[in-house]
Amino acid sequence: MSLIEKIRAKAQANVKKIVLPEGDEKRTVKAAEIIKKEGLAEPILIGSAEAVSEAASEQGADIEGIAIIDPAKSEKFNDYAQALFELRKAKGITEEDAKKLVSDPMYFAVMMVKLGDADGLVSGAVHTTGDMLRPALQIIKAKPGMSIVSSSFLMECPNKDLGEDGLLVYADCVVNPCPTAEETAQIAVSAAETARVLCGIEEPRVALLSFSTKGSAKHDLVTKMQEATRIAHELAPDLLLDGEMQFDAALVPEIGASKAPGSPVAGRANVLIFPDLQAGNIGYKITQRIGGAECFAVLQGLAKPCNDLSRGCSVEDIVNTVAMTAVQAQ
Repeated sequence: MSLIEKIRAKAQANVKKIVLPEGDEKRTVKAAEIIKKEGLAEPILIGSAEAVSEAASEQGADIEGIAIIDPAKSEKFNDYAQALFELRKAKGITEEDAKKLVSDPMYFAVMMVKLGDADGLVSGAVHTTGDMLRPALQIIKAKPGMSIVSSSFLMECPNKDLGEDGLLVYADCVVNPCPTAEETAQIAVSAAETARVLCGIEEPRVALLSFSTKGSAKHDLVTKMQEATRIAHELAPDLLLDGEMQFDAALVPEIGASKAPGSPVAGRANVLIFPDLQAGNIGYKITQRIGGAECFAVLQGLAKPCNDLSRGCSVEDIVNTVAMTAVQAQ
């Protein structure tokens, strides 16, 4: 069974409500039909009934039994607007501002998640990452003890000798350009949790990557990863985590034993933390394109799960992301 098949099975075992703020977008409507039919989640489409129905008709999608909510006509509109005002009034928002924001499908959907009327959110077929992250960070906020939201890529490699039977988690590959040592440590802890929840990896083994292994080179960039390793140990003392180390020292047993003898992680890491976004983004694309890995992206660090899509996403991408969001919500 592939990774995504396992994730779908987990989603089906404990069905969650996932809100789709781009409810009148054609791929999203078709995905909602599949999600409902396969029991992956209880999808909620945000948009006017007319626009959603028109998109469904164009796609030949059966959306009977799927909730459609028009923010302007919702009985919860005033409650959401008032709740948003209370949450943000210290930042200068007025009650009128709150009503204008809640009339936006994205803000309305985020308020649904915040107040427990949905368990998670998926968007990005039309909106940018920033369009979703901005209200999510303002309203849902980061998990307690976390100050940063980041991403993980779940990499399913054909070479089963790598990581956990071919499974690797890469972070951060799409959100934070230049995380500090403190932020890198938080990314490492979040990625380990993602490995447990989504990949079923019972023992995450986290390597903080660099061009140096255990002080083999001296540079401020190396020092940052050494400091990040120290902070991560303080944040999660029971986590198997080590650094700084080179990519091959993290993955290849013989090289790990040579370069980092005695390390609990070297040579058998299954979670890899990159020093910055350039390295992470390049690394996952090399693994995907040259290494032939299947990859799935999720956001991590929010108090409740919200995930982003590429605007070039397929219907299947939306279905898979909803399934992953549902599992995170469990």
